[in-house]
Amino acid sequence: MNSRYFTEEHELFRKSFQEFLQKEVVPHIEKWEKTGTIERFIWEKFGEMGYFGINYPEQYGGMGLDIFYTVIFLEELQKINSGGFAAAMWAHAYLAMTHVAKEGSEEIKQKYLTASIEGKKIGCLCITEPFGGSDVAGMKTTAVKKGDKYVINGSKTFITNGVYSDYLVVAAKTNPELHNKGMSIFIVDRDTPGISATKLDKLGWRASDTAEIAFDNVEIPASHLMGEEGKGFPYIMQHFAFERLIMGINAHARAEYALDYTLQYMSERVAFGKTIDKFQALRHSIAEMASEVEMNKEFNYSVAERLGKGEYVVKEASMSKLLSTKMADEVIYKCLQFLGGYGYMEDYPLARLSRDSRLGPIGGGTSEILKEVIAKMVIDKKEYKPAAK
Repeated sequence: MNSRYFTEEHELFRKSFQEFLQKEVVPHIEKWEKTGTIERFIWEKFGEMGYFGINYPEQYGGMGLDIFYTVIFLEELQKINSGGFAAAMWAHAYLAMTHVAKEGSEEIKQKYLTASIEGKKIGCLCITEPFGGSDVAGMKTTAVKKGDKYVINGSKTFITNGVYSDYLVVAAKTNPELHNKGMSIFIVDRDTPGISATKLDKLGWRASDTAEIAFDNVEIPASHLMGEEGKGFPYIMQHFAFERLIMGINAHARAEYALDYTLQYMSERVAFGKTIDKFQALRHSIAEMASEVEMNKEFNYSVAERLGKGEYVVKEASMSKLLSTKMADEVIYKCLQFLGGYGYMEDYPLARLSRDSRLGPIGGGTSEILKEVIAKMVIDKKEYKPAAK
């Protein structure tokens, strides 16, 4: 392991988390993949062990640890081969909870962040809309203020934890004529009248509950506004850098897992009197893949280090997601080929891994959108700035 980024304490955490996953999670994965429902007990076990509080303040029950504990959390979740389970965990801990921690009032943090760290409340982040996709500024959902309440109308889609979560972090237009400057962020209890969720049937990530959510005259207290009214868009953009880096790290981790599994298989598979890891064509392909994984991993670690120091790494995080997710798809595709017919069988991990990986270049900003974001920074010298305090 790279000692530049990881200390002995990091590695002890990695080992204990690996053991926890093997004991508490892996025995249930096949069931959850089939049912599309992750049972509540595991959320509370994650909470008991402190895994949802890794990077959050101690005053809310967190541990306040550095970013490389989060990197380990993400990497090891990828290596139990359920992209859906991993997504449910990190979407709760790093999408929904990030907004609660950064923009929530003290009252909201005490109620929702503490319970989220304990695994007693599950959150989801509602930004994407049925006709919006990556066009966040074009969202149609509205939140109209009426006295001491806001009334939310609209719909969201592709929401991870969208069916079984206890609260929703919702982006909506409070002043539609101002476009992206008229957007705000709210926290909404699941049992609020007017909310309905429809579970979506997906190619991969089958353990996670992904939903389309409708808001029909949903009334919430004005105190459930998070941060300042009209600042929703810069809040979202600010956290997108973290989300994109998360997806880049996820990608290098699952590619590494695929490569390790394939190397083990090749060392045991005999053809024409020798193991297939002795055939030069295959060996050279492995050399290329291992190089690509290592290059992406090293870049992602360096971006994580900068993010951990408070740098605004929107360009580098976008590059991380763009290249790492492409690399992961290519590596996993080749690894499946190396298993021959067995690679296509559900009894072997590469079939599910290839389906789960395919979401990488789509979720959290498509590769096409990211290329334009990067082009604006590289060619047009556009500068993205953090939301003003």
